[in-house]
Amino acid sequence: MNGLLRGVVSVILMGTGASSLAAAARPQLATMTCAALDRAVATQPAGPVLVASYPALNGEPAPILALRGVAFTYDNALASIALFACGKAGSARRIADALVFATNHDPEYHDGRLRNAYAAGPVGAPPMKLPGYWSTERNAWNQDAYQVSSATGNQAWAALALLEAFRQSGEGAYLEAARKVLRWSQDKTYDAQAPAGFSGGYYGYFNQQIQQNWKSTEHNVDLAAAWAALNALAPDQGTARQAQIARQFVASQWDATEGRFLIGTGADGQTSDRVRSGLDAQIWPLIALHDPPGDWRRVFAFVDRAHRSGDGYGFNRDPDGLWTEGTAQAAAVAQLNGLSDKAQPLWSVLLAQEAGNGWLYATPAPRISTGLAIGPDSVTNDFFYYHLPHLGATAWAAIAATGVNPFTGSLEAD
Repeated sequence: MNGLLRGVVSVILMGTGASSLAAAARPQLATMTCAALDRAVATQPAGPVLVASYPALNGEPAPILALRGVAFTYDNALASIALFACGKAGSARRIADALVFATNHDPEYHDGRLRNAYAAGPVGAPPMKLPGYWSTERNAWNQDAYQVSSATGNQAWAALALLEAFRQSGEGAYLEAARKVLRWSQDKTYDAQAPAGFSGGYYGYFNQQIQQNWKSTEHNVDLAAAWAALNALAPDQGTARQAQIARQFVASQWDATEGRFLIGTGADGQTSDRVRSGLDAQIWPLIALHDPPGDWRRVFAFVDRAHRSGDGYGFNRDPDGLWTEGTAQAAAVAQLNGLSDKAQPLWSVLLAQEAGNGWLYATPAPRISTGLAIGPDSVTNDFFYYHLPHLGATAWAAIAATGVNPFTGSLEAD
């Protein structure tokens, strides 16, 4: 079911007991985050728009200069999917329209790829605006190498958002843009060496990009879902095959002994990393892939052992703080797997992360680590989340609270 009113939720007035408060937390979270996402789009001038991933609240911009005015593609894809679930189709389509524009009007490439991020705000005349800022130290325009790169997982999430826009509207531009993005991933990132799958994408500036040869379990989960969605809507000779390749890679990373997914391979594209763990790679397969093996549900036990952080969850193994987005993911996956008792305590945890105006903090800690590096030129594992209001966290909370499966557009069973 994909009716426009499917995600509209009203706050239920409950008693003051603990169980009543817990029961009220989910609809309150849905109402709050849906309103925040809709405002973020509705307050922009008419037309296609991308929302800043780290917005200025109360007039205060993100303290990290490289994050100011940056609209990450993944965050905006989530926001569009969430807005459809919230019953805000007009706002959802404005973001999807911006993604369509980006596939056709990149300032440097003409092959359908998307960048990891763009400049936030209204999307006007071509070309698509890339993020950046003026450096007074260098007296030059600065661009972040990761932001202008093209990671495989971000292509897949944009395709998922575009395919949801097509389901909701029937407009062919969304379908064609999703197909274009996925074909780029097929042409540029497929690696046949065992375990066959899709590599990480391309990193760096124009004409200096480096292919990322590692294969990510999470990226292949995303592609398996996106290709399967495209196959369901507009099958051709290749769609089912591409979905199967990505799914088989994910299955190859299941460690039945430990009851968990390996995070993927190293730079050789073959040797699996048995040390690190990412929460998303552990739990997304349970809702992204059709009819996952029952044995995979054992991953909940591993997640509770390895990713717990206080009353929620952290990004990596033995986390150093709560990851709001991941805690929302855990709530969504548990709820969609019929484990409402597991999801219920997380709604109030998520509500407690409100930063203002309905936005959620990425983490309540000053900074948390992921154990991952941003790119091949990183000298340390420098991918962090900060105590900042975050579009990705807010969108995932809305997705979880409305009960939509972001990989398929379907709702949890009543």
